[in-house]
Amino acid sequence: MSDSWKLTLPCTKAEAETLAGDIAPLAEIDPVPVLMTSEPDPDKPDEWQLDVYFEGEPDTATIAQIRKLVPSASRRHPVIERLPDADWVTISQAGLEPIRAGRFFVHTAAFTDQIPAGATAFHIEAGLAFGTGQHETTTGCLMMLDRMKRRGAIHRNLLDLGTGTGLLAFAAMRLWPHARATASDIDPISIDVTRENAVANNVRLGTLPGALALAVAPGLDHPILIHHAPYDLIIANILAQPLIDLAPSVAAALEPGGALILAGLLDSQAERVANAYRRQGLRLADRIDRGDWPTLMLRKRRRIA
Repeated sequence: MSDSWKLTLPCTKAEAETLAGDIAPLAEIDPVPVLMTSEPDPDKPDEWQLDVYFEGEPDTATIAQIRKLVPSASRRHPVIERLPDADWVTISQAGLEPIRAGRFFVHTAAFTDQIPAGATAFHIEAGLAFGTGQHETTTGCLMMLDRMKRRGAIHRNLLDLGTGTGLLAFAAMRLWPHARATASDIDPISIDVTRENAVANNVRLGTLPGALALAVAPGLDHPILIHHAPYDLIIANILAQPLIDLAPSVAAALEPGGALILAGLLDSQAERVANAYRRQGLRLADRIDRGDWPTLMLRKRRRIA
């Protein structure tokens, strides 16, 4: 279990509402901390609390960033504590509400009986891996996949690069059930979580079409990823700098005419990320914005005979 810490500060209801929809100021922290706001005393409706969970002790600069998020607590000292060994992400996200993104409905066990009629549902419990559907970037990717399917896109060989929980790979497989699908992550825990979620969501594992192959890999450096290339759809919901660094290898693994979905970047980073892929022969074809978090869809230019 990782070394986990929690920082607590009081905040106002208005500040809590702002933080609920925007963690942009913390996007450069790696790994990104989890922010939770709560109302400790219903009899004091404007007195809320901010809890920030970290993997590792936050340094002085990080603490200063957090303090800027809640100006009302400028004269208060944050409470910083090391947590006992526990799956703190699961604990902090235990009350997550379901997410509806296009045809997709992502829920925890607590909301199994609330699946809307006709929805494509996924049971994803909060856990160690990123990508439950709660973050704007994951939701944006689900919306982009749904939009592409509604516009008639057909894909036969897809890759979810930096899969987290496996959710985006599962969603793409539901849209294109006969495709060969691959999911990878640099974190072995993510692949373990994806395997468990595949079982929970009746996703077949394997290397044949209609099944999901899994790989622990930095970028595309793995025999399975190399063997399955070129892909006609790649989904990469990671962070801006890794997306830029991976542009040459990702573009090389995408077949001409193929689609690339990029997320995990801020609006202020979108042009820099898009330019990195334009230099590799891709063009921006679509975009969905969720607050400060855009989801980009690019296409690789076809070769001229």
